Amino acid sequence: MDFYADWCGPCKALAPVLEQLSEEYDGKIDVYKIDTEAEQELAAAFGIRSIPSMLFCPAEGQPQMANGALPKAELERIIADVLKVEK
Repeated sequence: MDFYADWCGPCKALAPVLEQLSEEYDGKIDVYKIDTEAEQELAAAFGIRSIPSMLFCPAEGQPQMANGALPKAELERIIADVLKVEK
């Protein structure tokens, strides 16, 4: 889950990377985008204090949060480590 806002520069930089990953991992992972301006209660429920924030929710195990506009390679590492998914 990508928690973002339209006015957020790092969020805008991250968006095309997440689109690429969504295509590359098609059928293996789902990428959900949550506008923190429109979904303030949902963002609060997840304890979002800064954006961009990404919540990785594996089928089994604990969800993990990552903050900031991380590079693609780091996101791929998290997908492999946390979600246990390879391309």
